[in-house]
Amino acid sequence: MGLFSFLKGAGENTIDTAAENKVNAAKLVDTIQSSGFDVTDLDVELDGDTAKVWGTAADQATREKVMLALGNTNGIANVEDNMTTAVPAPEAKFHTVQSGESLSLIAKKYYGDAMKYNEIFEANQPLLKDVNKIYPGQVIRIPNL
Repeated sequence: MGLFSFLKGAGENTIDTAAENKVNAAKLVDTIQSSGFDVTDLDVELDGDTAKVWGTAADQATREKVMLALGNTNGIANVEDNMTTAVPAPEAKFHTVQSGESLSLIAKKYYGDAMKYNEIFEANQPLLKDVNKIYPGQVIRIPNL
């Protein structure tokens, strides 16, 4: 998939920017594993504000969610995807949330139907916990329908 850019100052406060890269990389691995993502041979390295990830995801959706879990972490500006998938599939689109947007507005933009917001919400589980809690700078998956 390549290199993805994220808003460095937005997202979950998973890492401590004063800690060693190796310590923070282990925290990111723990976060991914505790989210229940099906990834074998998972490895994460930090190089400044870039997270580099390796492993084999069960499917494309899992691979993309791992990228989002890493990138939507405060202090991470880029994610270098070195992962593979056990079952290849087309990539979803990614969308960076803008101020004032809701999942309904985003669904209207991509699908022409605001009522398809739940498809976006479901495609971002378990990263999104509430349909009304998205924030500017957050990157979300827009699945192909």
